[in-house]
Amino acid sequence: MGHRMFAAVLPPDGVRAELERFLEPRPGLGWTDPAQWHLTLTFCPDVDEWRIDDLSDRLGAVARRHEPFRIRLAGAGAFPSVDRAKVLWAGVEHLSATPADSGSRETPLRALAAGARSAANAAGCVPDGARFHPHLTLARLNGRSDATAWLRILDTFTSSDWTVSEIALVDSFLGEGPRGRARHEVVDRLPLGESDTRWWSPSG
Repeated sequence: MGHRMFAAVLPPDGVRAELERFLEPRPGLGWTDPAQWHLTLTFCPDVDEWRIDDLSDRLGAVARRHEPFRIRLAGAGAFPSVDRAKVLWAGVEHLSATPADSGSRETPLRALAAGARSAANAAGCVPDGARFHPHLTLARLNGRSDATAWLRILDTFTSSDWTVSEIALVDSFLGEGPRGRARHEVVDRLPLGESDTRWWSPSG
């Protein structure tokens, strides 16, 4: 069995702290680990060890083709539906530079996710078939529940905005984290909009 890996945007510590303070312990609901909060761009459930460097290089090339952009957490929802929820999540809002951008479905985050998925395919890492839906997972419910009341609360949260400046490549180890959860390890960080200068330098 290969590595469970995903490319993601990681919220900064300040945003994590804001969200953690807002959620606080609530009876009947266990929140996900704040240290693992992320926005998945693409998930590859079975990556061969020898493909990881190629995957990282290809994600780096994608990152360099995209300029940094600003987002914040806002809104909330549930998968697969509000009345039969198994997952609660926080949504993402873009801070567009122009009015035209704000009305477009092709947001910078969606474009980045499409590029990450293409990179995974090109590296032979076969991403899962899930349609991209930008979100941060907040809780997983036992069984299926009506989440209407929870979403009324979660929908009131809006985080500070931040600049997305990199793609993180993360390895996920099932059962190795606290209380039997997955343990996440960032194996590479690929900066957006920067030339790769690791292998050369301009002559003086």
